[in-house]
Amino acid sequence: MSEARKWVTMGDVAARAGVGTITVSRALRTPGKVSQTTLAKVQKAVAELGYVLDETAGALSSQRSRIVGALVSTLEESVFATTLRGLSEGLAEGGLQLLLSATQYDPETEAALIPTLLGRRPEALVLTSDRHTPDARALLERAALPVLELWDLPERPVHVAVGFSNRAAGSAMTRHLIDTGRRRIAFVGLDRAHDSRGHLRLAGYRDCLRELSDERVLLLPPRRGATGPDYGAQGLREVLRRWPDTQALICVSDTLAAGAWCEAMRAGLSVPDRIALTGFGDFDMAGSSGLALTTIRIDGAAIGRRAAELILSGDMERGTRIDLGFSLIRRASS
Repeated sequence: MSEARKWVTMGDVAARAGVGTITVSRALRTPGKVSQTTLAKVQKAVAELGYVLDETAGALSSQRSRIVGALVSTLEESVFATTLRGLSEGLAEGGLQLLLSATQYDPETEAALIPTLLGRRPEALVLTSDRHTPDARALLERAALPVLELWDLPERPVHVAVGFSNRAAGSAMTRHLIDTGRRRIAFVGLDRAHDSRGHLRLAGYRDCLRELSDERVLLLPPRRGATGPDYGAQGLREVLRRWPDTQALICVSDTLAAGAWCEAMRAGLSVPDRIALTGFGDFDMAGSSGLALTTIRIDGAAIGRRAAELILSGDMERGTRIDLGFSLIRRASS
């Protein structure tokens, strides 16, 4: 049987550095309060022993965990990457760290994860969904901490919402295509019951299509192992099979639009002359040096930073909705 291992303690570091445990704690938590010589001794001992600061003891004594819990709808695409970066960087300025998990757009998964995160006594809880089970919402409303819902503006946020109108974004893209002379416009998304943002973009599309009376909606069922480009390629094929005279395709995300563009190239269809393609997100590949894709740009980093500012300041009134807007970026694909 292998020898049992034990955690290196602050006492071990103190003994190696030849100082007291209080001095070690001060050097690690407030290094400016010890001399450079002492700090160097402690840092050398920490490196030699592989010591990791035990945050649980500090949390018990100060009643602060110094962590913020975040439940993100998905980590499979980069849609939330800039928001998480802005949030993490902003929190770090106040000495807080991010504890992250994914819900896969499933309210039941979110409901199971919320008590786990609340058990860590976080400073705040950040969610990228406003679709919660009744029990989860009740738990969130009773929790003695700020709850921030990002990336949309629900009519009745749990506490504070920071985002933009997905419905207005869907409408703006549809209006753009109508203004450029397209009348036969299709919408391609995923048939995920709890993807509120995708549903709102579709609602925005339908708001504009009422005047044309020619709705063309294709919602593809999620399947294991498929990626955004897979759905985009499949979506274009299916749209043209059902509605061969389609002039433009609104994709629920840039990754779907990328797959649709590749499929158009394989089929010898000119973009945008034969069919215009648009996306959502303005990912790196969508830019002028990539696909030159017409898309909706969201300042995800600004959403994350604003959320961090609210958490650090504590200046949050229940029911607040902060709209950071969006931009329609027209490029060569339309």
